[in-house]
Amino acid sequence: MPFIYIKMKLNSLLCLFIIMISVSCKNDKSKSTDSVSGATEWVDSLIYPEEVHFKSIRQVTFGGDNAEAYWSFDDQQIIFQSNNKAWGVNCDQMFLMSADDTFDSIAPPMISTGLGRTTCAYFLPDGEHFIYGSTHLGDEACPETPLRKNGKYIWPIYDSYDIFVADLEGNIVNQLTNEVGYDAEPTVSPQGDKIVFTSTRNGDIDLYTMNIDGSDVKQITFELGYDGGAFFSPDGTKIIFRSSRPKTEAEIKEYQDLLNEGLVQPTEMELYICDADGSNLRQLTNLGGANWSPFFHPSGEKILFSSNFEAERGFPFNLYLIDLDGKNLERVTHGKTFDAFPVFSNDGKKLIFSSNRNNGGGRDTNLFIAEWQD
Repeated sequence: MPFIYIKMKLNSLLCLFIIMISVSCKNDKSKSTDSVSGATEWVDSLIYPEEVHFKSIRQVTFGGDNAEAYWSFDDQQIIFQSNNKAWGVNCDQMFLMSADDTFDSIAPPMISTGLGRTTCAYFLPDGEHFIYGSTHLGDEACPETPLRKNGKYIWPIYDSYDIFVADLEGNIVNQLTNEVGYDAEPTVSPQGDKIVFTSTRNGDIDLYTMNIDGSDVKQITFELGYDGGAFFSPDGTKIIFRSSRPKTEAEIKEYQDLLNEGLVQPTEMELYICDADGSNLRQLTNLGGANWSPFFHPSGEKILFSSNFEAERGFPFNLYLIDLDGKNLERVTHGKTFDAFPVFSNDGKKLIFSSNRNNGGGRDTNLFIAEWQD
């Protein structure tokens, strides 16, 4: 998720991510896309003229921080997380909508417990159940959300997170993880047989897979660093994810010191890709800055992701496409603040993502559904 994926208290998280990340040093790399200045006018009220992949766009939510929106296998329903206080929550909880819904003055049904903090819900193949991470067994209250340490932007990795299965009425029917440490960020293979998730059960932050019922857990990444926000390719054979990979002695010490406090620093992340069993691991991007929330293009031949690598001050974050060989980088969105969490519908015709666009200059992060065209 940060990314994580998503993935915490988005009202503070996303806004401070844009602001705090500006203090980090940028790598001096040549840029292969257009200027970061952004578009200056709208098309159809919500689309910048440079956003040629959006045939049409519809705003879905109107307030609070809304993200991590995922389609059901039949593309008829969407599950997402929100901290919209107007909906009676104090930190991220899970909400259900039909693919045609819009939520302005009314609230969608909440399908998490309303206890603790939740993250990264994902539909199971039957369309009647979903998986998600929740801290409610550790404490029914919303956990604190530290966002700065020693002047640097951080994310909390709550060790009370576990992964649960619930029905669409919010009833928990199974608990898939019960290990000490952080277990969260689960997503499901398009084939409906495997789950990939992030865990600290080995003392680092690595990726694991398990069967849809929680059996046959296998670790698939092993290098030091935060591996998270993983998604399967459309054919289920590959996994794309974000990672921070500390290399120098100072970087390693800082990473491990933060991890010992249940924290990570997500300001320098690149994308990595591997086979579904963890083999053939390779780095996909080398752009600098924060490259995250990757998702496979329906063709399986490209990755759509969010990045601030072009930004001189740490923002904006925009969406980019890149081939699986790291070539043909293309900028997709042209906003001036924040576009992230892109997820294609299973039929490949629509894209849902989170954006600060059309929020009146405020802090709200809303969901938008675009009709996609290649």
